[in-house]
Amino acid sequence: MSLSVRCAATGTKLIALDFDGVVCDSVGESSLSAFKAAALLWPEIFQTPEAEARKNELVEKMRAVRPVVETGYENIIQIRCLYEGVSVDEMLATWETMLPSRMAEWGLNRGEMVELFGQVRDDWIAADLDGWLAPNRIYEGVADPVCGAMSSHQVYIVTTKQAHYTEILMRDMASVPFPADRIFSQTVSGRPKGEVLAALAAQHPDVNAKIFVEDKLSTLEKVARDPALSDWQLFLVDWGYNTPGERARAAAHPAITVIDKHQFKELLTVPAAAAETEMGLQVAQ
Repeated sequence: MSLSVRCAATGTKLIALDFDGVVCDSVGESSLSAFKAAALLWPEIFQTPEAEARKNELVEKMRAVRPVVETGYENIIQIRCLYEGVSVDEMLATWETMLPSRMAEWGLNRGEMVELFGQVRDDWIAADLDGWLAPNRIYEGVADPVCGAMSSHQVYIVTTKQAHYTEILMRDMASVPFPADRIFSQTVSGRPKGEVLAALAAQHPDVNAKIFVEDKLSTLEKVARDPALSDWQLFLVDWGYNTPGERARAAAHPAITVIDKHQFKELLTVPAAAAETEMGLQVAQ
């Protein structure tokens, strides 16, 4: 049986959006920042003519492996692995074990890597904001629905990106002045997104629909397994950092709906004006 997603009359929606892969395509900037950070961390490798000559190749491969990244600092480890010959397919298949293995092999500390990646970005922003913004792009057709939803609903960004970078990109690239206190970042805290969703639900007990939009299937699967979050409607975007196989797996999941940009716009902008407003999004049940 399948049911259309519905929202009760005159109700306010609680909407939690991932950022990278849903609102912003940041892979160009994150890959270049990773190269800059790697050059500081391993100058004997990355401050060489050989590495410079391969920069474009490495950045292109970084786009291909982006679906397995959880937090930004991982890009630094990825770019060295790719430089040393790890294939895209191998990284996509084994990143969960490859990351801690290489971190241990190279004597790296998560907190220090987060700090390094953030410092590289901060320095780049301070020296050349336009240059830092340029490799990023806001996905076409996404900013306006987000902006529109903010006037009628409770909208939050729940992201692994550091909050001030998210705020800058929303302001300067999306032209959406998104409130800083509505951006929840996991980068430093490491707090699972499920915990953030539970806290937001407790903060807004009277909403008529709870909507979580992600591009990372594993995150949605974790939320779907938590009985305390069973009233959240879960959506995987088809334009973000996920693979055809992941989208097929999501489409077969009883609690997850794959949406395109038109459906995303409906989800955020269709008012809850009738007794039950049809969204045209099918959720198997």
